[in-house]
Amino acid sequence: MAEPKKKRSQSRKGKHRSHQALSGPTLMLCPSCKSPKASHRVCPTCGMYNGRQAVVITTKKNKKQ
Repeated sequence: MAEPKKKRSQSRKGKHRSHQALSGPTLMLCPSCKSPKASHRVCPTCGMYNGRQAVVITTKKNKKQ
């Protein structure tokens, strides 16, 4: 099997890996509630998708102690 003839320096290694950085998820604003959401997904805040109510969102009630 082929082996490298010389060691790859740290700077060359960094240049080689420069394009491998992770990027964050692409978010868009929900047209109804203006909160950020993933594209082509139901809005986790209001439950709207494609102009209709897809999921009914329930909120937890705070317990008074």
